[in-house]
Amino acid sequence: MNDQNNPFDLKGRIAMVTGAGQSVGRGIAHLLAAHNAGGVVVNDFFADRAEAVVAEIEAMGVKAVPMVCDISDYEAVQAGVAKAEQALGPISILVNNAGNMGPSGYQTEFPLFWTTGPDDWDKFFNVNLYGAMYCARAVLPGMAERKYGRLVTIISDASRTTEPRMAAYCAAKAGAAGFMRGIAGDGGRFGITANNISISTMEHPGITPEQREVRMASDAAKAQMSKYVIRRYGMPSDVAAVALLLASDAGSWITGQTYPVNGGYLVSL
Repeated sequence: MNDQNNPFDLKGRIAMVTGAGQSVGRGIAHLLAAHNAGGVVVNDFFADRAEAVVAEIEAMGVKAVPMVCDISDYEAVQAGVAKAEQALGPISILVNNAGNMGPSGYQTEFPLFWTTGPDDWDKFFNVNLYGAMYCARAVLPGMAERKYGRLVTIISDASRTTEPRMAAYCAAKAGAAGFMRGIAGDGGRFGITANNISISTMEHPGITPEQREVRMASDAAKAQMSKYVIRRYGMPSDVAAVALLLASDAGSWITGQTYPVNGGYLVSL
């Protein structure tokens, strides 16, 4: 039911969230559903994760469909969006959340850039930059025709500061941020906004309170947290709240911007 007094009411619009099978993407999908999204397209490379989040959203009384594909596959994205829109209706909100190295997961050891090659770089660019571009390409024509759209891309503070041994990842995320600014310039006259959310280190998905306590007591965590004003790791809910702002009519006069959600890890004017 629409709540005309709630600026965050999504008014039954259809949302698509990539990499929504866990962690930040799952949190965003849940919050959009809770604020009157008419349906949520849950993208993930792994079918079991996508289907689990679909079931959770349906239990909230909101329609949802899985979109199981690698977003770095242009044809698969085109087909997946077409199928999802046939089931739910036209997509008006896109959150590009899928990242890291795509289906291969997160890399913990980063070699020096000059010891790597294009095959190593592609793992970052394919999902973080091209994946965002492919998904945007699939939904933007309909948004432009309807003269309404919200695009939100999750980037990283690694793209905004000096991050040792992560040059390719930094470049891919910076490219995605620049892409959103370009889309903001193209989309304004069509009622389309495009923004970024820049995040820092997030809590491990599925960690137990006991595991968190052990982790936070470690020397590595203490050293890392010394760089943060708010000394904890980020939670999906932290990012989801800002994604909701940018996806809703409350953010209708915000475009081409990057919102840091990072516990004060990186502060800029």
